[in-house]
Amino acid sequence: MADIANRYGDNVAGKFYVDNQCIDCDLCRETAPDNFTRQEDGGYSFVKKQPETPEEEALCKEAMEGCPVEAIGNDGN
Repeated sequence: MADIANRYGDNVAGKFYVDNQCIDCDLCRETAPDNFTRQEDGGYSFVKKQPETPEEEALCKEAMEGCPVEAIGNDGN
């Protein structure tokens, strides 16, 4: 399960985040490309934009549920 204490600083403020368990598998970037991107130097994903529509929210939740290492969190705010 993702830990907010270990979230990457690249994440934009908001409820979804990626923590340091990310293995750069690309699932979140493929599932919700408007919301996740890759940090090229570090080789991990992070939230570049919080969801603004119900569709984006659903895709971010799908990415979170599909993450093989549970590196995507939702702090509920």
